[in-house]
Amino acid sequence: MSGHSKWANIKHKKGKADAERGKIFTKIGREIAIAVRDGGDPAINGKLRDVIAKAKASNMPNENIKRSIAKAAGELGNVNYEEIQYEGYAPGGVAVIVSTVTDNRNRTASDIRHIFDKNGGSLGTNGCVSYMFDNVGMIVIERKPGMDEDEVMMAALDAGASDVEVLDDSFEVTTTVSDFSAVRDNLEKAGYTFLSAELTMIPQTTNEITDPETVEKIQKMLEMLDDLDDVQDVYHNGDLPEEEDEDE
Repeated sequence: MSGHSKWANIKHKKGKADAERGKIFTKIGREIAIAVRDGGDPAINGKLRDVIAKAKASNMPNENIKRSIAKAAGELGNVNYEEIQYEGYAPGGVAVIVSTVTDNRNRTASDIRHIFDKNGGSLGTNGCVSYMFDNVGMIVIERKPGMDEDEVMMAALDAGASDVEVLDDSFEVTTTVSDFSAVRDNLEKAGYTFLSAELTMIPQTTNEITDPETVEKIQKMLEMLDDLDDVQDVYHNGDLPEEEDEDE
């Protein structure tokens, strides 16, 4: 199928809320704080290098990135961020994974449980749905006028990519987790512009939901999760109709 990115739908990239740059930068700042634990030099800290690439793809200015690294290095003794993953089901049996970075696990667990319960979902135990997803690297290259499809695909595959999907406005490059950094570096050096570059989770199969009421409940639940400051990413296996204002 040409033109439609199922991955973008699955990952549930927020439209209105994620347009708030400050919120994105705050979340990336927390990822930087986690990565800096392994050192503040991206030349030798691969995880930090990956987060910086994600920050740049989100149009985070270099000064903000440098400031976040310096701030994280200075605050490590004061703020103890930890990465916690929550798993469960949304209405319609849709599997949901919520990736968080928090300095208060009790607050975060309570907030997420409340959102699942309020919207007819059920929070489960670790591992209850994650086996349905694959961890991959995803690099989305902006498709500019005049770009040669074959040339981009060959460049990505030569760089070590697992797969390339050609869409109307972009190229979605999938990598293994271990190859992600090298593929991203090679494509960056080749001059390609990224719309996003990050490690993510994609479902092995999808669960098509067509009932309008169920779709509305799921979308409301996903939006509420996304709006939590502690939430970094939300993944699900629901094949949902595209929202009318998705491209606005």
